[in-house]
Amino acid sequence: MEDIVLSLKSDVVGSVRKLARGQSSATSDAILAAVLKSLEEDKAEDVVQIDLRGKSQIGDHMVICSGRSTRQVSAISEKLKDRLKDDLGIFSKLEGKGTGDWVLVDTGDVIVHIFRPEVREFYQLDQMWLEPTVPTQPKV
Repeated sequence: MEDIVLSLKSDVVGSVRKLARGQSSATSDAILAAVLKSLEEDKAEDVVQIDLRGKSQIGDHMVICSGRSTRQVSAISEKLKDRLKDDLGIFSKLEGKGTGDWVLVDTGDVIVHIFRPEVREFYQLDQMWLEPTVPTQPKV
């Protein structure tokens, strides 16, 4: 019985520490679902989801999308940050919101890149992380 009590106490202490640091107990898949829902609601375009598990330790998922203008890119990122905080208790970091060309939203487990289309085309971040496709040979 004592082991169970100590185990539960350890779990509670860990959860309290996470909350004190502004971290949520939400899983990376729950965060990803919330991110994708928010992007859909705000009319983000060309949304690409990349699974980083086993590829990188920067996070579990990466999401890349586009907004039509600097104003939309900034608005998408700000609303995403607010929704994650309100719905899941996650405090995200934003980088690049001032210019609105490319905003990085870092939730810890899910990294979100929101681009203007021209900037996204220039950097081609999608191509760096997506699995290469093998061209199929035509049948003779």
